[in-house]
Amino acid sequence: MYKRIYKIEDEPEESLFLFGARQTGKTTLLKERFPKAIYIDLLNTDILKRLQNNPERLRQTLEHEKQDTIVVIDEIQQLPILLNEVHWLITNKGLRFILSGSSARKLKRNGTNTLGGRALPCNMYPLVSAEIEDFDLNRALRYGMIPKIYTSKAPERLLQAYVDVYLKEEIKAEALVRNLANFTKFLEISALTDGEIVNYQNIASDCGVSSTTVKEYFAILSDTLIGYMIPAYTQTQKRKMVQAPRFYFFDIGVTNYLLNRTKLEHGSPEYGHAFEHFVIQEIIAYIGYTHSNKALSYWRTYTGQEVDVILGDADVAIEIKSTDNIETRHLKGIKAFREDFPQSRLMVVSLDPFDRRTEMGIEITNIHKFLKMLWGGEIV
Repeated sequence: MYKRIYKIEDEPEESLFLFGARQTGKTTLLKERFPKAIYIDLLNTDILKRLQNNPERLRQTLEHEKQDTIVVIDEIQQLPILLNEVHWLITNKGLRFILSGSSARKLKRNGTNTLGGRALPCNMYPLVSAEIEDFDLNRALRYGMIPKIYTSKAPERLLQAYVDVYLKEEIKAEALVRNLANFTKFLEISALTDGEIVNYQNIASDCGVSSTTVKEYFAILSDTLIGYMIPAYTQTQKRKMVQAPRFYFFDIGVTNYLLNRTKLEHGSPEYGHAFEHFVIQEIIAYIGYTHSNKALSYWRTYTGQEVDVILGDADVAIEIKSTDNIETRHLKGIKAFREDFPQSRLMVVSLDPFDRRTEMGIEITNIHKFLKMLWGGEIV
């Protein structure tokens, strides 16, 4: 079993938006950490219909509650009009709301009340290594870290259901795309570019749609927290840098399913891609949970020299290699980065069992030690 590391109860005593992809554990966390809260579940069809027809019932139901009463509304994106009532209750009655949902997209549409800064944004992520006592790296690389899938005895079937039902049907149900067939094809092609530099025109050509449509599709994945764009780090005067972002799905298991990647052989390119994705997935979660001000980016020159992770203003540079024997040839990118940013902390994360520091100050760190350092606050 596992205990979620996110201490949402320690957030400032303000109202909160808690967003995260489905099945990341938002509802379970909120019920565990706020057992005395008033709980309103908009996945309950009867409750949804009643509030849809008469949103003022929320105010009528809650306006006599004591100040600082905590109210959880789950799946708030199902009924954005409720935010007008929430706004009134926060302002006039001092109630504290935790508004949970899997998509911020509907809340961004014109005319939606976003509470004028009265609710702090927070994100929920899949499981992370620090939450699992007997963490199995290879299982994580193969099936990902969505809680029910990671712990399941039939993870392949649950992954199939997750992608086919949620990623396709629910996005269609939210009227986010008009042509589900085109979007399905886009999902498969975007998985091929997972961890790669995004070329909208090439993807559009492969999908048979316009580049504008592809950009919109990527925006849907970002707004529903199904994926992340990682920008390029371009603060250098010495080299011509790649400017385009990289894209990663929120969970490596989803990527594997979309690619029909059923086996990961150690030493294969597929294993290396999954290993890199997993490390970045952990870093994204750490930055999100700790509200770190260290931006995440990557660095790549037009001559092909690159570093997978840059934290902050070149404070830390991390190269990710799935090899169990780091050699000089694996350090070319990070050595090039060092020439431009000699003050940076330089790290290589790998399966190499021998932790050491090179003469140039590059820290070579085994993945398991790195994860302990990351969640111990020693990296970011």
